[in-house]
Amino acid sequence: MVMPEQVGAAEDRAPSPAVDRGLTVIERLVASDEEMTLTALAKATRIPLATCASIVYTLERRGYAARRVVGRSHFWRPTLRLYGLASQLVRKIDLPSVAQPELRALAEELDMPAHIGVLDGATVVYLAKAATGGFIQLNTYPGKVSPFNLTALGRAIAAYLPEDELAPLLSRLVVGRGPAAGDGSAAAFRALLDGVRSRGYAVEDQEEQAEVACVAAPFFDAEGRVAGAVGITGFARDLVGERRGRAVAGVQRVAAQVSRRLGCPATALPGPDVVP
Repeated sequence: MVMPEQVGAAEDRAPSPAVDRGLTVIERLVASDEEMTLTALAKATRIPLATCASIVYTLERRGYAARRVVGRSHFWRPTLRLYGLASQLVRKIDLPSVAQPELRALAEELDMPAHIGVLDGATVVYLAKAATGGFIQLNTYPGKVSPFNLTALGRAIAAYLPEDELAPLLSRLVVGRGPAAGDGSAAAFRALLDGVRSRGYAVEDQEEQAEVACVAAPFFDAEGRVAGAVGITGFARDLVGERRGRAVAGVQRVAAQVSRRLGCPATALPGPDVVP
């Protein structure tokens, strides 16, 4: 039986240098576009050559690394067994339920529905919703699709897409029907995305339709790539001032929690004005 004080003591212990070095070697092998010699690997990771050799031989024995021998040189590469581990984890991740408790708490705190959405082509798909108990309900639901450029969810995601993924979408912009709708030009949308990156969150206010507004913040996967967004939707008259500030803080908080649960390290999260 583990006593509470034992648990606390374990949490206070320093991290293992051996495990840290092993993970560093794995990450460097995976990141490399080419096979690496032991000398190059040791230099790239700043790990002593003998220690690096022990790590790669252990990885080879466990099936996570392989080598190609050319003369006296050994060229190392990772194997797809690592992919097998990742695939098992991905199958266990149910994105709609990753932050469902936090999503419900956020909806209750603001008395507005909260959502998780992902990009599918030029549309945003609502994967999860935490509704409120009010008599009037907004027309959002899991499975709903909307033009990506007319929702805060879609804008939060698009702002962090690589250019080769964003550029094709710019020819598929849809003009909104709300009173604040813009002209739908690619130049205007790029300027809007610049604002999203500088703030770290997106806003849509009566552009898709009248009287409805939303704010959203992006979340990221284990490789630091944008994977979706967390948003709050409400009546435009309510999502203003201090309440909008609370909504922004709330979606950013939950988005950060989702990013961590998807394996995104804090150092991989893009800062303002950065596109992965």
